[in-house]
Amino acid sequence: MKASYMEDTLNKVSEFKFSVGVQVRFSETDMFGHLNNTVTFTYFEFARIEYLKSLGLMTNWQQEEVQNILVVADLQCDYLKQVFFDEKLEIYVRTARIGTSSIDLHYLAKNEKDEPVFTGRGTVVQINRHSGKGAAWTEDEKQLLHGK
Repeated sequence: MKASYMEDTLNKVSEFKFSVGVQVRFSETDMFGHLNNTVTFTYFEFARIEYLKSLGLMTNWQQEEVQNILVVADLQCDYLKQVFFDEKLEIYVRTARIGTSSIDLHYLAKNEKDEPVFTGRGTVVQINRHSGKGAAWTEDEKQLLHGK
């Protein structure tokens, strides 16, 4: 049985406007040459950060005067096809839902044949770095998140 977000992701491929390429390194594979199942989460992290930077978010988040930071609340991956050493993948990211202080992101990885190889979803929450409590998105941030 497919997770409900997968149908949404696979049926809305055209809604993914951002992607970043990765190449499977030898160190990311098991003894059979398959991509290790934990590495997909690293790919999601890389794609998520590049996506947010492309929107103008997370550009100065490491500076001390920045009050709000993003934390991952949950992350899920579903595997569709085997991935092997040296394959080139395109990792797509899109904002699926914007909450008060959270966003749900959907991920889609495709191989060089343009076949989906794994999908993912996750919730990221914006929190105040000092209080640890949720910090609402500004209207400007919401517009940026709607844009890509």
